[in-house]
Amino acid sequence: MDLLQRTLEAFYRRYDFKQRIAHDPVEFPHRYGRRADRETAGFIASCLAYGRIDLFKPVLERIFRIMGPSPYGFVLDFDAGRDGRMFDGIRYRMNTTPDIVAFLHLLSRMLNEYGSLGGFFGQAFGKDDPNTMYALSKFVRAFYAGDTAIVYGKRAYPFGLLQMLPSPDRGGTCKRSNMFLRWMVRKDDGVDFGLWKFIPASKLVIPLDTHIARIARHLGLTERKSMDMKTAIDITERLKRFDPADPVKYDFALCHLGISGKCPPKRSRLSCLSCSLKDVCVR
Repeated sequence: MDLLQRTLEAFYRRYDFKQRIAHDPVEFPHRYGRRADRETAGFIASCLAYGRIDLFKPVLERIFRIMGPSPYGFVLDFDAGRDGRMFDGIRYRMNTTPDIVAFLHLLSRMLNEYGSLGGFFGQAFGKDDPNTMYALSKFVRAFYAGDTAIVYGKRAYPFGLLQMLPSPDRGGTCKRSNMFLRWMVRKDDGVDFGLWKFIPASKLVIPLDTHIARIARHLGLTERKSMDMKTAIDITERLKRFDPADPVKYDFALCHLGISGKCPPKRSRLSCLSCSLKDVCVR
Protein backbone atom coordinates (compact mmCIF):
# COMPACT_ATOMS: atom_id res chain seq x y z
CA MET A 1 0.00 0.00 0.00
CA ASP A 2 1.63 3.26 -1.13
CA LEU A 3 1.44 6.63 0.61
CA LEU A 4 -1.42 7.96 -1.52
CA GLN A 5 -3.54 4.88 -0.86
CA ARG A 6 -2.85 4.94 2.87
CA THR A 7 -3.66 8.65 3.02
CA LEU A 8 -6.91 8.29 1.09
CA GLU A 9 -8.00 5.35 3.23
CA ALA A 10 -7.33 7.29 6.44
CA PHE A 11 -9.13 10.34 5.02
CA TYR A 12 -12.14 8.19 4.10
CA ARG A 13 -12.31 6.41 7.48
CA ARG A 14 -12.11 9.63 9.49
CA TYR A 15 -14.48 11.70 7.36
CA ASP A 16 -17.65 12.99 9.05
CA PHE A 17 -20.12 11.97 6.35
CA LYS A 18 -23.23 12.63 8.42
CA GLN A 19 -22.27 16.26 9.01
CA ARG A 20 -21.97 16.95 5.27
CA ILE A 21 -25.22 15.30 4.11
CA ALA A 22 -27.13 18.53 4.76
CA HIS A 23 -24.81 20.23 2.23
CA ASP A 24 -25.44 17.67 -0.51
CA PRO A 25 -28.44 16.79 -2.72
CA VAL A 26 -28.39 13.28 -1.22
CA GLU A 27 -30.19 14.93 1.70
CA PHE A 28 -33.46 14.68 -0.25
CA PRO A 29 -33.68 10.90 -0.72
CA HIS A 30 -32.55 10.52 2.90
CA ARG A 31 -35.84 12.11 3.95
CA TYR A 32 -37.79 9.05 2.85
CA GLY A 33 -37.88 5.56 4.30
CA ARG A 34 -39.42 3.58 1.46
CA ARG A 35 -37.13 2.19 -1.24
CA ALA A 36 -39.30 3.47 -4.13
CA ASP A 37 -39.46 6.98 -2.68
CA ARG A 38 -35.70 7.12 -2.11
CA GLU A 39 -35.05 6.03 -5.67
CA THR A 40 -37.53 8.49 -7.19
CA ALA A 41 -36.52 11.41 -4.97
CA GLY A 42 -32.85 10.67 -5.60
CA PHE A 43 -33.32 10.76 -9.35
CA ILE A 44 -35.24 14.04 -9.31
CA ALA A 45 -32.78 15.66 -6.90
CA SER A 46 -29.75 14.55 -8.90
CA CYS A 47 -31.12 15.87 -12.19
CA LEU A 48 -31.48 19.41 -10.80
CA ALA A 49 -28.34 19.35 -8.64
CA TYR A 50 -26.08 21.68 -10.57
CA GLY A 51 -24.69 25.04 -9.57
CA ARG A 52 -24.64 26.14 -5.94
CA ILE A 53 -26.62 24.12 -3.44
CA ASP A 54 -28.14 27.26 -1.93
CA LEU A 55 -29.67 27.96 -5.36
CA PHE A 56 -31.00 24.54 -6.38
CA LYS A 57 -32.05 23.39 -2.91
CA PRO A 58 -35.00 25.85 -2.62
CA VAL A 59 -36.26 24.67 -6.02
CA LEU A 60 -36.14 21.04 -4.93
CA GLU A 61 -37.81 21.94 -1.63
CA ARG A 62 -40.77 23.39 -3.56
CA ILE A 63 -41.01 20.37 -5.85
CA PHE A 64 -40.93 17.80 -3.04
CA ARG A 65 -43.41 19.85 -0.98
CA ILE A 66 -45.89 19.54 -3.84
CA MET A 67 -45.27 15.80 -4.11
CA GLY A 68 -46.14 15.16 -0.49
CA PRO A 69 -45.06 12.12 1.55
CA SER A 70 -44.47 9.80 -1.43
CA PRO A 71 -42.59 11.14 -4.49
CA TYR A 72 -42.92 7.72 -6.11
CA GLY A 73 -46.70 7.64 -5.69
CA PHE A 74 -47.04 11.22 -6.92
CA VAL A 75 -44.96 10.67 -10.05
CA LEU A 76 -46.56 7.30 -10.79
CA ASP A 77 -49.99 8.97 -10.92
CA PHE A 78 -48.76 12.23 -12.46
CA ASP A 79 -50.84 13.58 -15.33
CA ALA A 80 -49.21 16.55 -17.04
CA GLY A 81 -52.53 17.91 -18.29
CA ARG A 82 -54.17 17.64 -14.89
CA ASP A 83 -51.25 18.28 -12.50
CA GLY A 84 -48.83 20.42 -14.49
CA ARG A 85 -50.21 23.70 -13.15
CA MET A 86 -49.15 22.68 -9.64
CA PHE A 87 -45.60 23.59 -10.72
CA ASP A 88 -46.40 27.05 -12.12
CA GLY A 89 -43.61 29.49 -11.31
CA ILE A 90 -41.03 26.80 -10.51
CA ARG A 91 -37.95 27.06 -12.68
CA TYR A 92 -34.20 26.81 -12.25
CA ARG A 93 -31.69 28.53 -14.50
CA MET A 94 -32.22 27.05 -17.97
CA ASN A 95 -34.96 24.64 -16.78
CA THR A 96 -38.33 26.32 -17.36
CA THR A 97 -41.60 25.29 -15.73
CA PRO A 98 -42.66 23.35 -18.87
CA ASP A 99 -39.28 21.57 -18.86
CA ILE A 100 -39.81 20.42 -15.26
CA VAL A 101 -43.38 19.29 -16.06
CA ALA A 102 -42.16 17.43 -19.16
CA PHE A 103 -39.42 15.78 -17.11
CA LEU A 104 -41.98 14.51 -14.58
CA HIS A 105 -44.23 13.35 -17.43
CA LEU A 106 -41.41 11.30 -18.95
CA LEU A 107 -40.38 9.94 -15.55
CA SER A 108 -43.98 8.88 -14.88
CA ARG A 109 -43.99 6.97 -18.13
CA MET A 110 -40.80 5.12 -17.15
CA LEU A 111 -42.13 4.22 -13.70
CA ASN A 112 -45.40 2.95 -15.10
CA GLU A 113 -43.66 0.87 -17.77
CA TYR A 114 -40.87 -0.63 -15.64
CA GLY A 115 -42.23 -0.33 -12.10
CA SER A 116 -39.14 1.55 -10.94
CA LEU A 117 -35.93 3.01 -12.31
CA GLY A 118 -34.12 0.00 -10.90
CA GLY A 119 -36.48 -2.15 -12.94
CA PHE A 120 -35.10 -0.59 -16.12
CA PHE A 121 -31.45 -0.65 -15.09
CA GLY A 122 -31.79 -4.27 -13.98
CA GLN A 123 -32.66 -5.16 -17.58
CA ALA A 124 -30.24 -2.73 -19.24
CA PHE A 125 -27.07 -3.53 -17.31
CA GLY A 126 -24.97 -6.37 -18.71
CA LYS A 127 -22.62 -8.30 -16.46
CA ASP A 128 -19.87 -7.96 -19.08
CA ASP A 129 -20.28 -4.17 -19.40
CA PRO A 130 -17.03 -2.42 -18.43
CA ASN A 131 -18.99 0.21 -16.50
CA THR A 132 -22.48 1.61 -16.02
CA MET A 133 -22.30 4.00 -18.97
CA TYR A 134 -23.79 1.50 -21.42
CA ALA A 135 -26.87 1.03 -19.27
CA LEU A 136 -27.10 4.78 -18.70
CA SER A 137 -27.06 5.42 -22.46
CA LYS A 138 -29.93 2.96 -22.91
CA PHE A 139 -31.84 4.63 -20.10
CA VAL A 140 -31.46 8.14 -21.55
CA ARG A 141 -32.66 6.94 -24.96
CA ALA A 142 -35.68 5.21 -23.41
CA PHE A 143 -36.46 8.22 -21.21
CA TYR A 144 -36.59 10.64 -24.14
CA ALA A 145 -38.56 8.23 -26.32
CA GLY A 146 -41.68 9.48 -24.56
CA ASP A 147 -43.94 12.00 -26.29
CA THR A 148 -43.83 15.51 -24.80
CA ALA A 149 -46.65 17.00 -26.89
CA ILE A 150 -48.96 17.12 -23.86
CA VAL A 151 -46.61 19.74 -22.37
CA TYR A 152 -45.19 21.67 -25.33
CA GLY A 153 -48.11 21.30 -27.79
CA LYS A 154 -45.86 19.26 -30.07
CA ARG A 155 -43.23 16.58 -29.67
CA ALA A 156 -40.30 18.73 -28.57
CA TYR A 157 -37.16 18.30 -26.48
CA PRO A 158 -35.73 21.75 -25.72
CA PHE A 159 -32.32 22.26 -24.18
CA GLY A 160 -33.77 22.89 -20.73
CA LEU A 161 -35.26 19.41 -20.73
CA LEU A 162 -32.30 17.59 -22.27
CA GLN A 163 -29.93 19.31 -19.86
CA MET A 164 -31.57 17.58 -16.92
CA LEU A 165 -30.51 14.13 -18.13
CA PRO A 166 -27.55 14.24 -20.57
CA SER A 167 -26.34 11.14 -22.36
CA PRO A 168 -22.82 9.71 -22.07
CA ASP A 169 -23.00 9.16 -25.84
CA ARG A 170 -22.09 12.84 -26.19
CA GLY A 171 -18.89 12.46 -24.17
CA GLY A 172 -19.87 14.69 -21.25
CA THR A 173 -19.11 13.82 -17.66
CA CYS A 174 -22.74 12.93 -16.77
CA LYS A 175 -21.79 13.97 -13.26
CA ARG A 176 -25.32 14.05 -11.87
CA SER A 177 -26.31 10.69 -13.34
CA ASN A 178 -23.14 9.07 -12.02
CA MET A 179 -23.89 10.59 -8.63
CA PHE A 180 -27.39 9.07 -8.69
CA LEU A 181 -25.97 5.70 -9.68
CA ARG A 182 -23.50 5.93 -6.82
CA TRP A 183 -26.37 6.57 -4.40
CA MET A 184 -28.31 3.56 -5.67
CA VAL A 185 -25.45 1.06 -6.07
CA ARG A 186 -22.86 1.62 -3.34
CA LYS A 187 -23.41 -0.09 -0.02
CA ASP A 188 -25.30 1.76 2.68
CA ASP A 189 -22.53 3.67 4.46
CA GLY A 190 -24.67 6.46 5.85
CA VAL A 191 -24.56 8.41 2.58
CA ASP A 192 -25.31 5.97 -0.23
CA PHE A 193 -28.19 3.48 -0.11
CA GLY A 194 -27.13 0.19 -1.73
CA LEU A 195 -30.59 -0.38 -3.23
CA TRP A 196 -29.47 -1.91 -6.53
CA LYS A 197 -27.66 -5.14 -5.73
CA PHE A 198 -27.59 -6.18 -9.40
CA ILE A 199 -24.83 -3.68 -10.29
CA PRO A 200 -21.39 -4.15 -8.68
CA ALA A 201 -19.90 -0.98 -7.19
CA SER A 202 -16.77 -1.77 -9.23
CA LYS A 203 -18.69 -0.76 -12.38
CA LEU A 204 -19.44 2.78 -11.22
CA VAL A 205 -17.75 5.84 -12.73
CA ILE A 206 -16.78 8.72 -10.47
CA PRO A 207 -19.11 11.76 -10.70
CA LEU A 208 -16.73 14.26 -12.23
CA ASP A 209 -17.19 17.95 -11.43
CA THR A 210 -14.75 20.82 -11.11
CA HIS A 211 -13.93 19.91 -7.49
CA ILE A 212 -13.11 16.27 -8.24
CA ALA A 213 -11.18 17.19 -11.39
CA ARG A 214 -9.03 19.74 -9.55
CA ILE A 215 -8.36 17.58 -6.50
CA ALA A 216 -7.65 14.50 -8.64
CA ARG A 217 -4.95 16.45 -10.47
CA HIS A 218 -3.52 17.64 -7.14
CA LEU A 219 -3.27 14.00 -6.03
CA GLY A 220 -1.77 12.78 -9.30
CA LEU A 221 -4.85 10.68 -10.12
CA THR A 222 -5.01 12.09 -13.64
CA GLU A 223 -3.04 14.36 -15.93
CA ARG A 224 -6.03 15.11 -18.11
CA LYS A 225 -7.42 18.64 -18.04
CA SER A 226 -10.58 18.04 -20.07
CA MET A 227 -13.92 17.87 -18.28
CA ASP A 228 -15.22 14.81 -20.10
CA MET A 229 -16.09 11.16 -19.69
CA LYS A 230 -12.56 10.05 -20.56
CA THR A 231 -11.23 12.00 -17.58
CA ALA A 232 -13.90 10.54 -15.29
CA ILE A 233 -12.97 7.01 -16.38
CA ASP A 234 -9.25 7.78 -16.09
CA ILE A 235 -9.66 8.85 -12.46
CA THR A 236 -11.89 5.86 -11.71
CA GLU A 237 -9.39 3.41 -13.17
CA ARG A 238 -6.62 4.91 -11.05
CA LEU A 239 -8.76 4.59 -7.92
CA LYS A 240 -9.42 0.95 -8.77
CA ARG A 241 -5.78 0.27 -7.96
CA PHE A 242 -6.59 1.20 -4.38
CA ASP A 243 -10.00 -0.48 -4.10
CA PRO A 244 -11.00 -2.57 -7.13
CA ALA A 245 -14.39 -3.45 -5.65
CA ASP A 246 -15.41 0.09 -4.63
CA PRO A 247 -13.31 2.74 -6.39
CA VAL A 248 -15.75 5.66 -6.08
CA LYS A 249 -16.10 5.40 -2.29
CA TYR A 250 -13.76 8.40 -1.99
CA ASP A 251 -16.00 10.63 -4.13
CA PHE A 252 -18.21 12.19 -1.46
CA ALA A 253 -15.35 13.11 0.88
CA LEU A 254 -13.08 14.44 -1.90
CA CYS A 255 -15.86 16.44 -3.53
CA HIS A 256 -16.86 18.05 -0.24
CA LEU A 257 -13.25 18.96 0.41
CA GLY A 258 -13.78 21.35 -2.50
CA ILE A 259 -17.42 22.29 -1.83
CA SER A 260 -16.62 23.22 1.78
CA GLY A 261 -13.80 25.52 0.68
CA LYS A 262 -11.15 23.51 2.50
CA CYS A 263 -9.45 22.95 -0.87
CA PRO A 264 -10.05 26.25 -2.68
CA PRO A 265 -9.40 26.75 -6.41
CA LYS A 266 -6.60 29.19 -5.60
CA ARG A 267 -3.76 27.90 -3.47
CA SER A 268 -4.04 29.00 0.15
CA ARG A 269 -1.14 28.43 2.52
CA LEU A 270 -3.47 28.23 5.53
CA SER A 271 -5.81 25.75 3.85
CA CYS A 272 -2.94 23.62 2.59
CA LEU A 273 -1.26 23.40 6.01
CA SER A 274 -4.45 22.08 7.62
CA CYS A 275 -5.39 19.72 4.77
CA SER A 276 -5.53 15.98 5.53
CA LEU A 277 -4.09 15.26 2.08
CA LYS A 278 -1.18 17.74 2.17
CA ASP A 279 1.45 14.97 2.25
CA VAL A 280 0.27 13.56 -1.11
CA CYS A 281 -0.71 16.79 -2.87
CA VAL A 282 1.53 17.55 -5.85
CA ARG A 283 0.36 21.08 -6.66
